[in-house]
Amino acid sequence: MSHLGAQLRAWRDRLDPAELGLAHNSPRRVAGLRRSELAMLAGISVEYVIRLEQGKTTTPSAQVCSALARALQLSDDELAHLMRLAGHAAGPGRVPRLIPAALYRIMEQLAANPIGIYDATWQLLHWNPLFAATFGDPSRQGEAGRSALLGQFEGRLSRIRQTDDERAEFEKSLVADLRASTGRYPADPGLTSLVSRLLRVPRFEELWKVRAVAEHETASKIVEHPQVGDIAIDANVLTTQGTDLRMVVSTPRPGTDARGKLDLVAAIGMQQMSSREA
Repeated sequence: MSHLGAQLRAWRDRLDPAELGLAHNSPRRVAGLRRSELAMLAGISVEYVIRLEQGKTTTPSAQVCSALARALQLSDDELAHLMRLAGHAAGPGRVPRLIPAALYRIMEQLAANPIGIYDATWQLLHWNPLFAATFGDPSRQGEAGRSALLGQFEGRLSRIRQTDDERAEFEKSLVADLRASTGRYPADPGLTSLVSRLLRVPRFEELWKVRAVAEHETASKIVEHPQVGDIAIDANVLTTQGTDLRMVVSTPRPGTDARGKLDLVAAIGMQQMSSREA
């Protein structure tokens, strides 16, 4: 068992399933969460939990670490330890990816809106249920599929529609924001690799050569939802001080029927969840 596996097992053993609302359907030989229960709470497969604890997998993604931290109810210090064990330690010139507990609490209070938390490279780290129901479930995508920049410039955002002017302004703003991030985190290998990949796309290369530096703050777009139709939203970016994470809150555009459609998407999402659990 690796250091990561041993630590995960210790955190799992200390939890009381009853306090998490998990029923005791059968006698337990040992205290704590079962692997299957941890997998369910974190939204990952039980086979993956087993590989982590047995040391057969030692580099879970930052997204998986965040999901495990939520399921295991880790403190910020414990989450930082988990990230270090998984090879995501933040150091000088490295992009922070630790999500403080306060951000999770804020997300819960704003649950009526789709919310995603991104790092300074615009990699999606965490999202709420309405985000997944509105834009498509990120857990079904790989690392590249959860990059807002790769999605925009490599054409992966299948549900998003923008006018030519909206797209041009959005891309100019994203690239300028990324340029600012490269100045803050020059030693981050993931950021360097991302820029190298994006430079293969002519639209990105053209904007990158401008060398504009700015913070991305807002964008307007249409979500083409397969069940409720077009949803007009405004995406507002809230940057967290000290962590450089970006909480993107999508709100219904004033003067449209977007609020009612988001409420309907939320209801559909809950129905689908219930049907899967039945």
